[in-house]
Amino acid sequence: MSRWERLLAWEDEHRFAVDCVFAGVLLLVVLPGSVVVNGSLVRVPNASGLPITRYAFGSFAAGLALCTAVAVPLAWRRVAPAPSAGVVYGVVLAQMLFLTPVVLPLDFLVLVALYSATVHSPLWARRTALWGAIAGSGLVTVLLLQRSNDVLTPFAAGTFAFLMVLAVWAFALARRGRMLRLEALVDRARQAEVDRDRQAQLATSAERARIAREMHDIVAHSLSVIIAQADGGRYAAAANPQAPTHALETIGEIGRAALTDMRRLLGVLRTDGPHDEAPGIITATPGTGSVAVAPQPAEGDLEDLVAQLRGAGMRVSLARVGTPRNLPPGAGLTVFRIAQESLTNVLKHAGPDPNVTVLLAWRPEAVVLEVADDGRGAAADSDGAGQGLVGMRERTAMFGGTLSAGPRPGGGFRVRAEIPTPRGVS
Repeated sequence: MSRWERLLAWEDEHRFAVDCVFAGVLLLVVLPGSVVVNGSLVRVPNASGLPITRYAFGSFAAGLALCTAVAVPLAWRRVAPAPSAGVVYGVVLAQMLFLTPVVLPLDFLVLVALYSATVHSPLWARRTALWGAIAGSGLVTVLLLQRSNDVLTPFAAGTFAFLMVLAVWAFALARRGRMLRLEALVDRARQAEVDRDRQAQLATSAERARIAREMHDIVAHSLSVIIAQADGGRYAAAANPQAPTHALETIGEIGRAALTDMRRLLGVLRTDGPHDEAPGIITATPGTGSVAVAPQPAEGDLEDLVAQLRGAGMRVSLARVGTPRNLPPGAGLTVFRIAQESLTNVLKHAGPDPNVTVLLAWRPEAVVLEVADDGRGAAADSDGAGQGLVGMRERTAMFGGTLSAGPRPGGGFRVRAEIPTPRGVS
């Protein structure tokens, strides 16, 4: 902020004190001139025949009081512009009608009141001040016609007063317009800061939600399979000595896959790109200098997911209907994560040895994913967290889709997600 801007800011903050000083200066300026002009107009001879000056004010003290009554209200010209202008107009009108029917220097303070009312008052006060000042210029003409035999001089004085009123009013309008533009710019900048902070908060919340969804899908699915394999291997060890070995192999594969997914997620978080669902991350092969893209899982990886769970002992089948098409970035990952979370929930809540069907249907306007099982359904226990269904709904809503989840009428549980696909996508 420049020195001039700091000075203007200080002046605006202390406007009443500044206007009090300004009113005092105006009083010192108009008082001598008003007394001198008024005294020169009223000179009468005394008993010895010498002319003496008589003030129409009645006395110098009365003249001081009149000038003070005009100047002091200007101390409120910005704090209370309409009442301030009203007092100034009223005192000057009384002075011209009843005291001195001439124009005195103090009468020019009407122009200051007009300027202040035009800049700082509402519309009705601005219009009243303008028409009052115009009427005052006409009154000047009438009063001068009564005191002068010359017709040209009163009309010239009235015209000059009218032009002064119009000039001050036009300058005040320009000043008011500039003030309004500056206030609009300040408000716009302040609103932009508020919007920026709000957008940053929303972006942060969205990023946290996205990270939470990814972490939940990766960790919950992998740990559920690992726990199921560990428990199954321990129970089957007595009947089949090779069962623990197979379970450990599956646990190792699931752990390595989860570690890869975690590294992929951390790699996405370290990139400088947008915070949307990224299709993959860039990785470098040590010692070769080659760079490759590690893609995020998509709907094409459902078969590997089903095979992984089938190898873990789950009875699950995958059915595809329709002609596959390319999905928008992130939509394929959403399909995969919904299927992954649904199968994880089956593993956790459906009970022993459920039969699971994964259906991926390609329709002209949407892709439909349905995961259904014949397990416990409504009787299934819940861990109370409910983060899986919330994450699935959030993922689906990001692409304008719908998701329904609940027990099946004939038993079991079903999750159905429908994600619209843009027209013309092939």
